[in-house]
Amino acid sequence: MAIIKCPECGREVSDKAPVCPSCGVEIAGHIITCPKCGTVYFNDQSCCPTCHTPTHPETAQAQPSYQAEPVTSSSADEKPAKKNTKVIIYSFLFAIVLVLGGIFVWYQAQGGKEEEAYTYAMTSEDPAVLQSYLTTYTNAPAEHRDSVSVRLERLQLSDAEWRDAVVSGSKEAMEAYLKAHPGSLHQQEALHRIDSIDWAIAQRLNTAEAYQAYADAHANGEHIDEATEAMKDAQSKTVMPQEKDAIVTLFRHFFQSINSKNEDGLKSTVAVFMDSFLGKTDASPSDVVTFMKKIYKDDITNMNWRLGNDFQIDKKPLDNDEYEYSVQFSVSQDITRTDASKEKHAKYLIKAKVDANHLISSFNMTKVLE
Repeated sequence: MAIIKCPECGREVSDKAPVCPSCGVEIAGHIITCPKCGTVYFNDQSCCPTCHTPTHPETAQAQPSYQAEPVTSSSADEKPAKKNTKVIIYSFLFAIVLVLGGIFVWYQAQGGKEEEAYTYAMTSEDPAVLQSYLTTYTNAPAEHRDSVSVRLERLQLSDAEWRDAVVSGSKEAMEAYLKAHPGSLHQQEALHRIDSIDWAIAQRLNTAEAYQAYADAHANGEHIDEATEAMKDAQSKTVMPQEKDAIVTLFRHFFQSINSKNEDGLKSTVAVFMDSFLGKTDASPSDVVTFMKKIYKDDITNMNWRLGNDFQIDKKPLDNDEYEYSVQFSVSQDITRTDASKEKHAKYLIKAKVDANHLISSFNMTKVLE
């Protein structure tokens, strides 16, 4: 056994090794050593690649006219040429695979982008988005393009109706548009316009009821904070229906107590300290009872006071959300008496005040000549 250099790769290897451990070429039984120069080469070659000594001398002698060098050169170059051809073929095939793979990936990516763009277009309310899809994806599936085209036509119609609603400028037109096109691109602007219209109405009326109506319709409206404050201010100046009812009831009780000569009932309608009563300052409930006794003359057998339906009430805010009311109204007095020559009917104008406890704190009246 001897250590030689592999004829293929030049690495050291045993001449008895089945194959070269470095390049895998067969060694044992497939190599020969040149008797002239000692070069180790494959035994299927006709001559030594170094000194061109024939591998089989008898073959060389039988053919004296044979030119060893050209034959040897051609045989030595044959294997590298075949290898180069294989490399070129493999490289070409690999390049084709890469190109086809790239085309496949590109088409896959384009298909994914188209699907994504289609989904976005079908959920968009912007006509420009749908038109962009149709312009960009001319080779998209027919069903996709048809769906987008139909949706685009609907949105374009919606835009025309929106312009009509804007030109109209009415709340009804905006509400009709929203009903016909729920989820429209113009939905927020339409809601804004409706909010503004309702707020303008509330400001023009400037009443607690108007501000309450705005708040009821726009719980999260753009002007809800302003409406709340304005409503409080209006309520502080506006006599609410329930307040008027309470005041009318108070004065009805006052005069009914006079009709029935009910002293306790009469006292329950007035404040403990009255600012004024028929011109007297710092009057008391006793002063009111004295008045009742005074007007019942000896010849009067019955008296009936009736409230007029002309109450005028002004409201003045006090501290702690309390109010004082200034009241003006008319009353008529019917008298039944034994002396037929005396007055049996009279009319008076009442000017009074009601305090925060809903008691009469001031009371004055003037006779109206008829």
